[in-house]
Amino acid sequence: MTIYLILPLLLLVAFIYSITKKSSKTDWKEPKQPFPIDWKNILDVKVSFYRNLDENEREQFERQVQEFLLNCRITGIKTEVSDEDRLLIAASAVIPIFSFPDWKYFDLHEVLLYPSSFNENYETEGEDRRILGMVGTGVMDGKMILSRHSLRLGFRNEEDKKNTAIHEFVHLIDKADGSIDGIPEVLLQQQYVLPWINLIHQKTKDILDDKSDINPYGATSQPEFLTVASEYFFERPKLLQTKHPELYKLLSKMFQQDLANRKRNKIRHEISRNEPCPCGSGQKFKRCCGKL
Repeated sequence: MTIYLILPLLLLVAFIYSITKKSSKTDWKEPKQPFPIDWKNILDVKVSFYRNLDENEREQFERQVQEFLLNCRITGIKTEVSDEDRLLIAASAVIPIFSFPDWKYFDLHEVLLYPSSFNENYETEGEDRRILGMVGTGVMDGKMILSRHSLRLGFRNEEDKKNTAIHEFVHLIDKADGSIDGIPEVLLQQQYVLPWINLIHQKTKDILDDKSDINPYGATSQPEFLTVASEYFFERPKLLQTKHPELYKLLSKMFQQDLANRKRNKIRHEISRNEPCPCGSGQKFKRCCGKL
């Protein structure tokens, strides 16, 4: 008798789950409004990836940024979320999948922005606050946590080969095939999987032997190697191509982007040098980001 009661309940739960999953895709919002000029200025000043695109590519990037922001909440935890923060998070999401314009982050519903680092209990005060970003699992599934300080630093300092937000979005892409294992099957064609695994082992050994400039955190696991190498690829593509040509080649195939050979453009702002800088510093543009 118990089985006859449980079975309909299980079927009902499964039905509700399927409806929920389906609605998350059918409710997907598409951009309908023009991309704000102020947003263009912030991206131009803050995101070199965007700045180095041609006009058609910039329009595509803007559309993908708008689409992300329409479908993912960004919530500040003990911190205020500015337009700059929203745009940097969206840019971090778009950069790795820019060559895949139909990509949707269906499984990400909210990004929680913390003021700085946090611990495993999500506390922003006290000791052991070493975490800068995290893709949620379990009860936190569908969420991502980012440190606001690290988010901004990742785009302000492109020499350190680190970008926490891009790091976490690559984890999310890796997770799309069902497991976070450092082998993003949704991006990596089958013939490149074995060379990629072999390269991970080789480069990890170099890191452990102190013979590499790749972030040592990449040697802790295959997933972390993928994310650390991706940060390097998007921040210092020319250097990666020079020092690690095979790694650059595989990442270029994976993300379908040849960044090392892309022309680098100067800031193309649409604001006067005497106007407030769009980065929100409170200074005039000519004394702030206009000096870049």
